[in-house]
Amino acid sequence: MGKDVIIACDFASREETLTFLDQFTGRKPFVKIGMELYYAAGPEIVRELKARGHKIFLDLKLHDIPNTVKKAMAVLSRLDVDLVNLHAAGTKAMMEAALEGLTRPDGTRPLLIAVTQLTSTSQERMEADLLIEKPLDQVVMHYAKMAQESGLDGVVCSPLEAQKVHEVCGQSFLTVTPGVRFADGEVGDQVRVMTPAEANRIGSDYIVVGRPITKAADPVAAYARCIREFVET
Repeated sequence: MGKDVIIACDFASREETLTFLDQFTGRKPFVKIGMELYYAAGPEIVRELKARGHKIFLDLKLHDIPNTVKKAMAVLSRLDVDLVNLHAAGTKAMMEAALEGLTRPDGTRPLLIAVTQLTSTSQERMEADLLIEKPLDQVVMHYAKMAQESGLDGVVCSPLEAQKVHEVCGQSFLTVTPGVRFADGEVGDQVRVMTPAEANRIGSDYIVVGRPITKAADPVAAYARCIREFVET
């Protein structure tokens, strides 16, 4: 898969999601199904959107003991999603178990990526709340390298860190970057952000865009703008 824009479908119901996606009569966007929608609509929403022709990033951020994550990933692998994730903080043992569970009997599997630090996390919050006193950039790179050593395909990281992740882990190691906002848009609750054009320049492979598209007056036009700025420039 090449560079792409992933729309974060952070809706509270199946109906709201389908109403939103019905607006896209041309290109079927790559979509992210996160905890809110998955917990509201269940695995059936994944099957329905796949049947409609959407690629799917299932963003459930698994983090538990290795055996539990392995079994959960085995279930998720049957949904035929394109991308799934977990928290790198769960340790190498958990990531390796997840990869084993995600891999189907025929050897195929969705792409598996690890969350390094959330884009809502700042240096101050990390130190005060998590008692991690290393520099944020160093922590992200350590988690990325640990994910790569565990056999994963890439990481979720801030666009501010994508270029450094590629320097540390190589160009083929995927960077999936939320925290993307238009230059003339609001930042919201994220503190490490970048525009689509900037994310393109520094080497993000995928950008995840939510409210700048889902809350736009014209979501289809906002999506087209993201594609234009991130993929086509």
